[in-house]
Parts: sequence; C-alpha cells; structure tokens
Amino acid sequence: MLYDLLLIFLSETWLVLTQMGPYLLFGFLMAGILSVYIDPEWVERHLGGRGMLPAVKAALFGVPLPLCSCGVIPVSTGIYRHGASRSATTSFLLSTPQTGVDSIAVTYALLGPVFAIFRPVVALLTGIVGGALVQLADDNGAKKAPGIKPETDVAGAADNCDCDSCEDVDNPSKIGRVLKYGFISLPKDIGSALLIGILIAGVMAAVVPPDYLGGLIGGGIVSILILMAAGVPVYVCATASVPIAAGFMHMGASPGAALAFLVAGPATNAATFTTIIKVLGKTTAIIYLSTVAVSAVVSGLFLNWLVPVVKNVMPQMTDHVHSAETISWISHLSAIVLIAVVLFAYFYKPKPSKIETEKTIMDSEMMHLNVTGMTCSHCAMSVKRAAEEVDGVNKAVVNLDSGRVVLHGQGIDSDQIIAAINSAGYSASKV
Repeated sequence: MLYDLLLIFLSETWLVLTQMGPYLLFGFLMAGILSVYIDPEWVERHLGGRGMLPAVKAALFGVPLPLCSCGVIPVSTGIYRHGASRSATTSFLLSTPQTGVDSIAVTYALLGPVFAIFRPVVALLTGIVGGALVQLADDNGAKKAPGIKPETDVAGAADNCDCDSCEDVDNPSKIGRVLKYGFISLPKDIGSALLIGILIAGVMAAVVPPDYLGGLIGGGIVSILILMAAGVPVYVCATASVPIAAGFMHMGASPGAALAFLVAGPATNAATFTTIIKVLGKTTAIIYLSTVAVSAVVSGLFLNWLVPVVKNVMPQMTDHVHSAETISWISHLSAIVLIAVVLFAYFYKPKPSKIETEKTIMDSEMMHLNVTGMTCSHCAMSVKRAAEEVDGVNKAVVNLDSGRVVLHGQGIDSDQIIAAINSAGYSASKV
C-alpha cells in the first residue's frame, strides 16, 4: 500500500514538473526581459499624481511583472516613496502578486487556457477596484480636512531622482542581466516555494481520491469561501500556488474555488498586511483585504458559471494537467532543466563586482548594518536603493543571506541610513 502511494506520488509530481517545465522556463526568460527593459524610474514617473489614471496604469504594469507576495512589498514601498499615489500603490500591491508572466505560463500548462486568460483579468480588475476605493477614501479625507495635502501628493518626485542606484553600472550587458535575473535571481526567490507547491500537489494526488472534496464542500459559494480562507494565511507566490490549485481541482474543488485560492493566496500574507498598515495606513489595509476577499468570491462564482459554457463550445479550452495522457521528450527534458536551474540558483554565490572591490579600497569610510525582513532579491535591491539615496553613501553592498549591509562613502549619517531603510519596510541596526 505504501509502495503504491509512493509510486503515485512520484508519478504525479513528475507529471506536474513536465507540464510546467517548458512554460516556466519561457516565463523565466520573459521575466528577465521585463526586469531589464522596463525601467523602474519610468514606472514611478507614470504612477505619480492623483486621480484614477495612475491607479489603472499601476494595475496594468503590475499584471505581467514577476513579483511574488514578498517581492512586491519593497517595490511598492519604493514607488510610493518616489511619488506614486496611495491609490496607485494599492492598485500595484493588489494586481502584481496575483500573477506574472511566469505564473501565467504555468497556469496555462496546468489549468488550461480559460484560467490563463481569466486569472490576469481578475488581477487587473482587482487592482483597479482597490485603487479606486482608496482614491475615494483619500478624496473624502481631503474634503474633511480642506487645505491639507495628502502625504502622497508628491507627483514628479521620481522625475528628480539622481541617485546612483538609478544607474545600472554593475552589469553593462543587457543580455547578461536578462539571463541572471530570469535564471538565477527569480528562481532563487521562488524556487523553494515552487518545489514545495509541486510536492504538495503530488501528495494531494497520491493521498486524496479524485473528486473527494466535491462531496464534502460542494461546488458553490461554500467551497469558494473555504479555499479563499485557506489561501489568506498561506505565504505562497503566484507561480507556486498553481500546482496546489491543480491539486485541489483534482480532489474535486470547483474551478471557482481554485481561483479563489489563487487570488487570496499570493495577494495576502502577514508581511504584506503589516507593511500596508505601516506605510499606507489602516484604512488602506482594510480596503486592501476587503477587495481581495470580494474579488475572490465574485470572480470564483463567475468562473464556475463560465467554465461549463466554454466547455460546451470549446472543450479543449478547459483542459488541465490531470487530463494529460502523454508526455513528450521535450517536457521531460524541460523538467530536468527546470530542476537544474532551481538548484543552481539556490547554490549560486555571486562574486563581488569590480566596482564594489574598487569602492572598498577607495572609500575612507565604511559602515556595517544588520537588516531584518529581507526575503528575496527584490528586498535586497530595495534596501540597496534606499541606502544609496542618502547623502554621503557612494555604494551599498547588500548580502541577502546574512542580512548584512556594507556602506561605503563620506560623511555617512547612520541615523539617516537606518531611517531610510526602516521607511522601506525593514528593520536596520548598526553593527
């Protein structure tokens, strides 16, 4: 019995890997291209100012970006500090972690075309609605306190950004930067969560009989609420949540319930909520959670209605991984390459760049800080940027694994540095 369960587990796990492999590798490449060719300063300039247009732009920018629920925190904090409105920042926070080019590719592979199209649309609409509600709350607050400008009304601040971190001098080769981010930085950020998600999907398939959940929770709003509630406390990225959602569907959960998990899981976690309270305020945090919950339920109910309609017209549009019967050699090879990429990214240790080495020799001042709260490469970049924007800092070298930051420059003020890093959502202390 145990031997049979182990065989089913290994078979189902490998099946998920082979289905994800080609699409996820393509998603990694596209993510690398986006990270290099979409300038963060250009994004910030378009998200400044008031009104709904910046919020709509923020949702549009956020949908394809490969940022997980932890990676979106430092990026959104950065765009807020550089002039984005509160509504645009909320819109970005809502739409970005739910999806991305890599997760869209995996969604297509495991859940089919309908999910792959419907999921980013839901993320976009969620961001726009949440941004609109925050804008409405800000407008009402401004009316109650006339003559007082909202703290986020700093449009154009990003236009004046002249810090060293606005220039990418560490790696002048764009192709090299694309490959490094797409196949090292991003897999390192999401690799462990992704593999855990795949293993969970394998366990679900091996232990729980097909359609078992359907008899327990049904296929209506109850199942949607249950899986939405299950997704809220789970710390999972958009890509890693897909094999888990596929496992739920294998166990009998409705498409709408699986979608509710895909919405609530990546968009909510304790770190995101506490950061929103700290940076954007309690009112925005309440609007954020309410928008996620309503979006998960409404979109889940709509998808439950849509899938049978599409299935009657185009059955192939609703296929997902468990309907796959054959696996091509390309899929097997892609699964092997995917595992190799994740393992290489995990054990990869970058060497100090030439510029960092020269700075260490030339600078007469050096300061060491301990920073807690960094969980991915985007966090490290956010801390680096916050530090380098402080007067006197020429270079900040961030070690994500140890949490140590080494600053080089002249006349460095430790209090300013710590305040800048803390304002980005982390906790810094001098060594």
